[in-house]
Amino acid sequence: MKKALYTVGLIFILSTFAFAVDRPASTVKADTVKTNIVKAARMHATGKVVDISDEAVKIERTVKGDVETMEFALEKPAKNINVNDSVKIDYVEKEGKLIASRVAKVIFKQKEIKPTEMKPFPSKK
Repeated sequence: MKKALYTVGLIFILSTFAFAVDRPASTVKADTVKTNIVKAARMHATGKVVDISDEAVKIERTVKGDVETMEFALEKPAKNINVNDSVKIDYVEKEGKLIASRVAKVIFKQKEIKPTEMKPFPSKK
């Protein structure tokens, strides 16, 4: 009985080696695949609008305490954006220029403190 089990096991193991033949993973030829595809990294910046036109927008933002000015070329004119509005800009860098793909107003919400959430100061006795 043990001889039969060993024989069946040995046949099974040897058959797996027989079927493990190297086959190509794809039928598509390697020379037709495009290898020069480069995607630009999408970035974003948030700041206050200093100057805006149909072709460009200039914002001022604060990074680690330093104020910097950034200028973006617009793909399409930004609607309902005025000077001194806070905006978030999604952009890519192409050929050394910053190209804005999306300009959106940022509205900061203020948290309201309810009277039930206010705690009295502890008094020292």
